Amino acid sequence: MEIGGFEPFSLCDFPSRPAAVVFTQGCNFRCPFCHNGGLLAVRPGSIPQRDILERLSRRRDLVPGVVVSGGEPCLQSDLAAFCASVKSLGFSVKLDTNGSRPSALRDLLAQGLIDYVAMDVKAPPELYAALAGVEVDWSVIEESLAVLAAGGVPHHFRTTMVPSLLSEKDLDEIVRRLPAGARHVRQKFRSDLARDPIL
Repeated sequence: MEIGGFEPFSLCDFPSRPAAVVFTQGCNFRCPFCHNGGLLAVRPGSIPQRDILERLSRRRDLVPGVVVSGGEPCLQSDLAAFCASVKSLGFSVKLDTNGSRPSALRDLLAQGLIDYVAMDVKAPPELYAALAGVEVDWSVIEESLAVLAAGGVPHHFRTTMVPSLLSEKDLDEIVRRLPAGARHVRQKFRSDLARDPIL
């Protein structure tokens, strides 16, 4: 795992429970409004996985959950093994993802390695490239929506409402394309919330 940061305690990242947050390095999107821009590239000096697991093991009485965020965690080839290690310590695991790797998402769900998922849905299909900063195949996003809808774990979809890039009509179109009954969270864009994970 290429780990770029660790937050030992959060009350807002895992619904209904305190959690620690592990930030992976590397992302295949280049969203112009990203709050974790320092994690987009993989840089030398990743935090060793064993160090993170040791820190988590000392926090088992303080936080019941661990959020794996990024960057984009599903780019990590050993994500499943890491989630298995975290669960073996007794934690519930939440995954934050951009939905660009449905096969990884499917495998994690099939192995019972994640307990909650928050997936970003950046925009309606015709605006995805502008919001993601790269060309994105909407069918891949759609596949991830379906994987989560059938996955059997609690989840929600979320969209950052960037006023200069998305309209209310765009938001309505996003919601229309979500699975029936899906929970959708509208996130307010705030330029002052840039986040620097704790190394």
